Amino acid sequence: MPENAAEACGVFLSSMADSSRQEGLSMDSVFHRRSIRKYKAMPVEREKIIRILQAAMAAPSACNQQAWRFYVVTEPEKKKALAGVSHFSAFAEAAPVLIVPVFRNDSQLPEFAPIDLSAAVENMLIETDALGLGGVWLGVYPRQERAEKIREILELPENETPFAMVAIGYPAEAKGPSDRWHEEWVTFVE
Repeated sequence: MPENAAEACGVFLSSMADSSRQEGLSMDSVFHRRSIRKYKAMPVEREKIIRILQAAMAAPSACNQQAWRFYVVTEPEKKKALAGVSHFSAFAEAAPVLIVPVFRNDSQLPEFAPIDLSAAVENMLIETDALGLGGVWLGVYPRQERAEKIREILELPENETPFAMVAIGYPAEAKGPSDRWHEEWVTFVE
C-alpha cells in the first residue's frame, strides 16, 4: 500500500505504463470528441468506467491538491432525479451512467478546484470517446440551484460542491468531427 501521494502516483503510473504506451493517446480523440446525448439501452462495463475515472484523476490540479471526488450513478430513480436538475439535462435519464464530479471546499486552494475539475472532465470526455462511448458535459457549477438539487439527491456532505454531471453510454447517434479552429482568434506575441 502506498504511503504517500507521490508513491501512489508512481504505483498508478507504473501499472498503467504498458497499456498506455500500447494504446497511445493521439489527438484523434480530441478532434473526434463530440457531445452525445442519445444512448443505446446497454450498460457500460465497469472497466470502462474505471478507465474514464483514471483519466479524470490524471488531470493537473493546483498544487496537486486533487480536490475532486466522483459519484457514479446507475440507479434508475437517482438518474431520473438528476435528469430533472435543469431543463438541459432531461435526456440524461436515458444515459446508462451519470458521473457527478464534485470538489472539496476544504481543499488547500478551493478557489482553483473548479478549474481543476474542468481539466478532469475534459480528460473524461476524451477517454470516453477513445473507448468508443459517447458522453456530454452537463453544467452545474456555479449555478447554486442546480448544485443544491444534486446535493439533496445524492446526500452529499457539506464540504463537497457538485461541479457537473457527465452522461455516458454507447452512442445511439453519430456525429462527425467538428472543425472549431479559428486562426483569427490567435495572436502570436513574438
